[in-house]
Amino acid sequence: MRSICSIVRQVDILRERFGERPFRISEAVAAGVSRSTLHRMREAGELTAVGRGVVQLPGAGMGMSSGLAVVSARVPRGAICLNSALAFWDLTDEVPERIHVAVPRGAYRPSIDQPAIQVHVFDARTFDVGREQHRTDADELFWIYSAERSIVDAMRMSRWVGRDVALHALRRYLDRADAQPARLAEIAREVGGAAQLTPALEALLS
Repeated sequence: MRSICSIVRQVDILRERFGERPFRISEAVAAGVSRSTLHRMREAGELTAVGRGVVQLPGAGMGMSSGLAVVSARVPRGAICLNSALAFWDLTDEVPERIHVAVPRGAYRPSIDQPAIQVHVFDARTFDVGREQHRTDADELFWIYSAERSIVDAMRMSRWVGRDVALHALRRYLDRADAQPARLAEIAREVGGAAQLTPALEALLS
């Protein structure tokens, strides 16, 4: 009975601290729940593994973009990028087979089997340009590059994204009522890619 009551209390702690989002075991330990207790909670079905070292309270649900939240939990300093970011911003019809995540040069490069990821190393000096925190439809937090940064990255790294995919994303973005071409140019100057973006931008806006 004491063990059951203890687990209930720990669940309350985790729910208050993390809500419905996935979280790392290390985060739970930092919140005051021991690793042995976490193990017992998993054995009792009070925690669900959603990735290596990442768990979630059962019944929290998995949203359409939950894979992004799982990756962000495993790579808290990273940012969803390139094809995966374009898909999130509805700038491509492609459904990426892997989740593309960027890490700053010099940072730890993670290896994650589930969900499958593709790691890209970005310049640490400009890594945070356009890096934003968002929530999935199940209210799970994750880090991703803005639509504008994602387009600039797609243009300057078209060898990864595909030139046609990058140009299609740019066209689709410019068709939006909230499009900010000046912001695209500004980001391109900051992170690089002006040589690839400017001619395409001028052609589409002419």
